[in-house]
Amino acid sequence: MRASRFFISTLKEAPSDAEIVSHKLMMRAGMIKRLGSGIYTYMPIGLRVIRKVEAIVREEMNRANGIELLMPLVQPAELWQETGRWDKMGPELMRVKDRHGRDYAIQPTSEEVVTDVVRSEIKSYRQLPINFYHIQTKFRDERRPRFGLMRGREFTMKDAYSFDRDVEGLKRSYQIMFDAYVKIFNRFGLQFRAVAADNGAIGGSGSHEFHVIADTGEDAIVYCPSSDYAANMEAAEALPVDAVRGAATQPMSKTATPGKTKCEDVAALLGLPLAQTVKSIVLTVEKEEKGIINKEIWLLLLRGDHELNEVKAAKIPGLADWRFANEAEIIEWFGTPPGYLGPINTKKPVKLVVDRTVANMHDFVCGANEADFHFTGVNWGRDLPEAAVFDLRNVVEGDASPDGKGVLAIQRGIEVGHVFQLGTAYSESMKATYLDENGKPQLIQMGCYGIGVTRILGAAIEQNFDDKGIIWPAALAPFEVVLCPMGYDRSEGVKAETDKLHDALEAAGIDVILDDRGERPGAMFADWELIGVPHRVVIGDRGLKEGQLEYQGRRDTAATAVALDDILAFVKARLAA
Repeated sequence: MRASRFFISTLKEAPSDAEIVSHKLMMRAGMIKRLGSGIYTYMPIGLRVIRKVEAIVREEMNRANGIELLMPLVQPAELWQETGRWDKMGPELMRVKDRHGRDYAIQPTSEEVVTDVVRSEIKSYRQLPINFYHIQTKFRDERRPRFGLMRGREFTMKDAYSFDRDVEGLKRSYQIMFDAYVKIFNRFGLQFRAVAADNGAIGGSGSHEFHVIADTGEDAIVYCPSSDYAANMEAAEALPVDAVRGAATQPMSKTATPGKTKCEDVAALLGLPLAQTVKSIVLTVEKEEKGIINKEIWLLLLRGDHELNEVKAAKIPGLADWRFANEAEIIEWFGTPPGYLGPINTKKPVKLVVDRTVANMHDFVCGANEADFHFTGVNWGRDLPEAAVFDLRNVVEGDASPDGKGVLAIQRGIEVGHVFQLGTAYSESMKATYLDENGKPQLIQMGCYGIGVTRILGAAIEQNFDDKGIIWPAALAPFEVVLCPMGYDRSEGVKAETDKLHDALEAAGIDVILDDRGERPGAMFADWELIGVPHRVVIGDRGLKEGQLEYQGRRDTAATAVALDDILAFVKARLAA
């Protein structure tokens, strides 16, 4: 490839709306061009990277016996209505009408369509297991698109769907896909971690997320450095800080805390550690019966320095559809505005749930349900009846690992892949069955497996950059090697040797670009450092007179002189390394 026959359009400065490193560098490197909010044109440099991501994904999916098809971007509403997701997905699902007034969805994912394919094509147990996948454009109408390809509205995703006879078969298919994902991300050359996750709105049972490790990542990844335990923050189990409850040593006392509505302020006023306080979180659940809305008020207790995990709260029986209570509801049930709430002497009965850590606390401080007052020295059993206990909180660094093999650490990551065991969540609602050995219909067990193809680009850059630009792993780079001749249009010797090396690298199957644009050396080097090509060879008259060329890896701090006759073998060795 010659640069004069390609399209290179770099910028010295990123547009003002580019917020994070990957967005800025992709815009500056001419990889993407904004068309609308969260919608980008993939320019030639960016598209080359996307195609390399797709090639690796496709190769490993095929090795794992995935069968590629291509499902439509626009899907009939009737399929989504069968599963209930037409309403459940909310405004993120882009809905359109055709000229006849029929409803369609611009797909964010393809569970319904692939299940429709399978229910019409799969009849017998002999046809299972089977795994279909495609690489297709998706659209999610994000409320606030941002961060370039990291949270855009239109994106490319590989989604795969396995179909099995039974749960054991599903588990085998799930493991095959999990292992394939590990191979894919290893081939990308990215530092990543697979973590246990919550299935969320997609439904089903077990799932894992694949995160590219990056300090700028949106997600918190919880792991144990001395074991294999890893989970995202939503799914990470929080054990009680104290394994057993201590004995009461103080009488309960109503204590004045004027104007102190936060646990931190109460603790400071009383000269107590924040960990001795308990915070109250009030939730409302509305239930409609015969046209009448009835409210249930729930009180959740957490230690003063801990934070509520909203995903865990939604898993408590009866709290699936909770919302935070408003001030009017709080006053009605507790008799006081927020800031002094607690489980003792509520104005009206509430459903009480406590976190595991709070259940093992003693002599703690909580609100007295009276403005400017808290109770101190509160103890379970004596001052309060025992309550329902659940894991309600986010873990923090230093918590005991649930596997008992150390303590937890937290790092940042960018989610780029997710694998789910869906079970019969879709086959049941869409009546996707097969006939077993006895000729009886059975529901098909389903799994789904996604990789954000275009999101990989942003995640890779967030992990690999410096003040000069992008540093692509070799497997993802738009070009593996760039040749930078000094005076290509002025020196016959430089032109001849550059062309010869270019052709030799191409013949060896190496993805090389020759910069024949006639740019000054500083501008030429700056472009390729910004674009992030991992290997650079400089050819100049001075070096040729000495029989040498100049090689520099993108991460190298200095260039290396290499004999002209050895350069091909040298570059091959660096690529192999």
